[in-house]
Amino acid sequence: MKKVAIPTVNGILCPHFGHCEKFCIFSIEDNKVVNTEELVPPPHEPGLLPKWLGEKGIHEVLAGGMGQRAISLFEAQHIKVSVGASPEAPEVVVEKYLNGSLSLAGNACDH
Repeated sequence: MKKVAIPTVNGILCPHFGHCEKFCIFSIEDNKVVNTEELVPPPHEPGLLPKWLGEKGIHEVLAGGMGQRAISLFEAQHIKVSVGASPEAPEVVVEKYLNGSLSLAGNACDH
């Protein structure tokens, strides 16, 4: 089983990773969502979220924008990062991801 995390704010993918309110976690098996849960992250501290999500068994993060340092910290936790996703409902994002139509327009973060 693979776990994919999508950072959200106000019910849609958060364009700026560090400003998210929650994570929608999708458990995927045979290219189908078999479980969905929402997790509220701990208070934001630089470098905390990659370790926290790693402890939750996350394999991949689909994000709008993320700084290079955060990407490196995720990679150190063996978590793949895909940036440039549009701010849509997480269910829409994961469906596009599963059917190969997720457009990644580039990293929205430049810091």
